[in-house]
Amino acid sequence: MEDKYASLRLKNQLCFPLYACAKEVVKKYRPFLDRIDLTYTQYITMMVLWEHESISAKEIGEQLFLDSGTLTPVLKSLAVKGFINRQRSKDDERVLMIDLTDEGRALKDKALFIPESVGSCVNLNKDESLQLYGLLYKLLGGLE
Repeated sequence: MEDKYASLRLKNQLCFPLYACAKEVVKKYRPFLDRIDLTYTQYITMMVLWEHESISAKEIGEQLFLDSGTLTPVLKSLAVKGFINRQRSKDDERVLMIDLTDEGRALKDKALFIPESVGSCVNLNKDESLQLYGLLYKLLGGLE
């Protein structure tokens, strides 16, 4: 006889191992990010800025899958730390533009050790990492 509640078991959920792994991986970042005075959300925001230098807050939110209610305090704290400037676009005042400061650019060199440091904490070989990366982005694409 089939258990009608089988779909409600934690072990049968795809979402739970995704959630738990994400939480545990982010926890591995903490000691490394503490060394450069960033939270994980600030770090991924800086990664977008290191790639683009100047970008709208909306575009950052889209790339990071963050809503403005989550992103706004992150951007404010990065501005207080002197890593970014926030200003309204000259072309459209509704658009908030985010630019790296010299301090924000310099932080990029200080963060170079982080990906390898965290990577050494993850129990996957290179092929497994690439496969997981591809699957996760395939899943993200299907959720949009």
